[in-house]
Amino acid sequence: MSTHKRKTVIVTGASSGVGEALAKRLLKEERFNVIATARVEKTTETELNLGGPTPRLAVLDLDLTSHDSRTAFAQNALQCFGCVDVLINNAGISYRSVVEHMNRKEEWLQLETNYLGPLALIRKFLPHMRSRHSGRILNISSVAGVMAMPTMSSYSASKFALEGASEALWYELKPWNISVSCLQLGFVKSDSYLNVYLSEKAERSLNNPEDPYHLYYRCMGEFVERLMHRSLATPESIANAIIRVIERESLPLRVPITLDAHFFFWLRRIFPRRLYHTILYRNLPSISRWEEAAQKKMQEVCDLDETKQI
Repeated sequence: MSTHKRKTVIVTGASSGVGEALAKRLLKEERFNVIATARVEKTTETELNLGGPTPRLAVLDLDLTSHDSRTAFAQNALQCFGCVDVLINNAGISYRSVVEHMNRKEEWLQLETNYLGPLALIRKFLPHMRSRHSGRILNISSVAGVMAMPTMSSYSASKFALEGASEALWYELKPWNISVSCLQLGFVKSDSYLNVYLSEKAERSLNNPEDPYHLYYRCMGEFVERLMHRSLATPESIANAIIRVIERESLPLRVPITLDAHFFFWLRRIFPRRLYHTILYRNLPSISRWEEAAQKKMQEVCDLDETKQI
């Protein structure tokens, strides 16, 4: 097939997980050229993992948090195959921490990687897409972008922000025949999805049974790991679903990909807001133990105050 007839697809974060599976799946189709990204120290390994070198694959280094890296990547990407038809913002990181335990540096890294970086990358390619009067932008979002959970505040904030910006972009780019869609993923059976970061204070809390938030981290960590192992979704099944989205004639703004993403997508729409939050709260793992621990800590504070007064 002629190079000019192939669609060129950018997949960020292609060194592992869904990004790697998606790049491999795209390369099985003769009609796609693939530009995959990885951190500079992983580009060679990523190219080999994806079956390269091959004429239809380019692996470029990209640090989403660096302006210079984003600029260089955009310039190099447009030179690889002469155009970019689809931009898939897949790269991301996840911090597990309660709000009280996050610091500015950790929050900024989370937002830069999951929200500010992808948006900056979109801005780099929009003039090119507008000049061609075509293009597709797929932002890999999450169930956490429509519902927040304890110990995932910063991650949820970054995905909520990505969802909001994507919605605005959907309106802004529709006159230019450029489609924007958020693909909402839930729990995925993949080792890479277990590679979450703990904030410095969160790690101390997890290792200290006396810390007020210790049970939050322990129970939520076990809960998430259990759901991931039970999930029917794999990076490969998600890659197949994304291919089907790319092939659609018109893209909806939001596309739930996994079964749990579909479940929470509709749950939020069916139940009144107050009932929805009550249901979720009551179904948090070991919530009664969280409440008992909080009551115990409050009682200890009261007892200490009384002792001081005596």
